Formats: sequence, structure tokens, C-alpha cells
Amino acid sequence: MNLRRPPLDGGRDGWGGAHDHRHHRHGPRSGWRGAYGIGPRGPFVPPQARLWLPVIISLVVQVVAVTVQLPGVSISPETAGLAYLFAVLGPCALIAARRFPGPAVVAVAVVSVADVLLDPSIYAAYASVLFAVCLAVVRGAGVWAVASVVAGWIVAFVASGLAGVGWEPVPAVLLTTGIIVALGFGSSIRTRRERFAQLRSLQSRRRIDAAQQERVRIARELHDVLAHSLSSINVQAGVGLHLLESQPEKAGEALASIKATSKQALDEVRDVLGILRGDSVDSAEAPLVPEADLESLPRLVENIRAGGVDVELDSQIGPAPSAAAQLALYRIAQESLTNIVRHSAATKAHVELRESDGAIVLRVTDNGRGVTDDVDSVAGKGLLGMRERAELLGGHLEAVNLSPQGFAITATIPRSARPSMNGTS
Repeated sequence: MNLRRPPLDGGRDGWGGAHDHRHHRHGPRSGWRGAYGIGPRGPFVPPQARLWLPVIISLVVQVVAVTVQLPGVSISPETAGLAYLFAVLGPCALIAARRFPGPAVVAVAVVSVADVLLDPSIYAAYASVLFAVCLAVVRGAGVWAVASVVAGWIVAFVASGLAGVGWEPVPAVLLTTGIIVALGFGSSIRTRRERFAQLRSLQSRRRIDAAQQERVRIARELHDVLAHSLSSINVQAGVGLHLLESQPEKAGEALASIKATSKQALDEVRDVLGILRGDSVDSAEAPLVPEADLESLPRLVENIRAGGVDVELDSQIGPAPSAAAQLALYRIAQESLTNIVRHSAATKAHVELRESDGAIVLRVTDNGRGVTDDVDSVAGKGLLGMRERAELLGGHLEAVNLSPQGFAITATIPRSARPSMNGTS
């Protein structure tokens, strides 16, 4: 159980989340946006600049275009004034594009059509149309953009035809091409934003899953450490009270056993809490779990015997398996024996260790009353934790009633089992 796993980066990684950037070598703007200047919205640009740059650029371009073209055409001052008015109204409509992208693109299209119908000989750049179309697609109003462009072209062509006004083909083709490019560019940005949103959602889910896995591991470890020790202390305290007057020496032995068991439990809990707090100066040398292995089984058996259950240990394995396998097997045996003391009313138990096809098989049986209902339906946190420990190392666990009475836990764990990437026992 690696309780020292570094937290997932939830910082300013191009998605605008708050983050303590002191540990990032790229400084305050770490992640994709900070380190490389890009993010889900492309190159990093301040929000105010993203709002006003399209307005200013289209305003300058359109006013300059009208000013350059006016000397070459013969129109009245009123028409010239309207041309300048339309050149200004289009960019002004872009101010609302952030909050109302759909209505904004409609307004720009209406102004552009009015400008076309005013005098086709005055051909402004219509930069505001391109910006409005692109911004509408980026902000999810693509239907508004396409509908506005199509309706605008139809109205402009029909009205020009009815009025007998001819169009110059080159400007019309250029404007149409520009609109198509703007639609494609906006769609590309929109797609990239959606992809980044999916990545952000995936990262959030992974962070939540990692936190949940940590809680499960901590709960399982504390349960295994405390349940056995407290159960043993409870049983031995009962024995001591019962024998206090009739057999004081036996009561003294029970109190000594309580002292030893409580000290062991305190040390193990202190190890777990120390790992959680990160008390160790050198994390590489700190144990990842409270130390427990198969060599500790005899002491565990003696503690259970002190509680009144006759336990027999039969170990038939050769070289010790991996540390992860030993820890899981020890914890499963510990939880099984604790359940026997607490729930089974058994007088005898048997713990067997053997090898089978590259795996270690642990079998714990008793002569108690077993489980009256279906095993899976009454499985508590102890049985669930044992099964999780086995499965996280590529093994499995079975719990069955014996005939005519008794209960059996059988865990099979690969000898060379190693912690998985998403957690260990």
C-alpha cells in the first residue's frame, strides 16, 4: 500500500484551476498553457484581449476599406455616411459575441446584407462577418452561424436581383471562401476545446478514483490492524476477570498478554499514521506498510490460543514468497482467526500453508457454527477486505461452510505477486 503516492496535478494546467505552483519547474503558469503557451483555447491570451481584439481588428479593417474605396465611386454623402455606419455597427455587434454568440452573428449578418444592398460598388472587407461566424462556432452556436450566412446570402442575391444590381464575382467568391474558412477554423477550435474538456473530466475522475482507492486502502489497513488486536484484548480481558479470584496467576498471564497485544497494535497504528503524515525524513527508506510477514504467523497463533481457541499451524512452503504476498497472506490469516474468535464459537482452528502451481494457498478452517445464510449476502468489511487483498495481487479467495459444521477461508496468491498499479494490499 503506497500511501506516499504524489497527488494528481489539479493545478493551472491550461484549464484555469487554482494550483500551488511552487513545485513546478515552469513557474506559475505550469502545465500545457504555462510551459508551452498553449491550452484548450489555444495560445494563452488574456480574456479581455480575446473579447476586444476581434472588435478592434474588424473595425480598423472595415473603416479603412470604406475610406479607400470612396474616392473611386460616385455616391451621395448620405450613402457614404451609411457605409461608414455599417462598417462600425458590425464590429460593435461583436462585443456581445461572448455571451450571445448566436444573436451576435445574426446582427452582423443583417448589417453586412444591408451594406451590400446599399451599394455593391463599395466593397468593405466584412471582417466582422468572418469573426462572428468563427466565434459563434467556437462558442457552440454553429447552427446560428450557418443559418445566418445562408439566409444572408439568399436575401442579398434575391434583393440584388429584384433591384437589378449586379455583383462583382471576385469579391463575392473571396467572401464566400473566407466564410467557409472561418467555419472550418471555428469548428477546429471547438473540437479541440471539447477534447480538452474530456481530458479534464477524465483527470477529475482519476483523481476521485485515486482518492477513493486511498480511503479504501487506509480503511482496510486500520481494520486489519485494530480488529484483531482489540478482539484479542477483549477476550483476554474477559478471561482475566473470570480467573482473577480463583486463579490469580492465570489472570496475570492474561494481563501480560493484553499488554503485549496492545503494544503491538499501538506500534502498527503508529506506523500507519506516520506513513500518512509523512513523518519519515527519507521516504524511500520508510516502510510502505506496517511490517508483517509469514514469520509472524506463530506469534499470531499464540495470541489466538490465549483467547481460548486451539489453533494448529501447518506450513509446507519452501522459500519465502514476495513481501506483498506475505503481507496479504498474513492479513488474511489474521482476519480469519479474528472472525473465528469473535463470531464462530469454535474451539479448534487449523491454519495451513502450501504451494500449488507457483502460488501460495492459505486455508483457515474451524469447527464453529459457520454462516447460516449465503456467505456473500452476509459478507462484512472483513471478508471484503480479504477478497480485495487477494484480487489486487492477482489471486482469489473463497469462503464456504463446512459439513457438518465449521467454516473455511481459502486464499490463493501468486508466489511472486507484486503490487498492482492501482493499489496494493
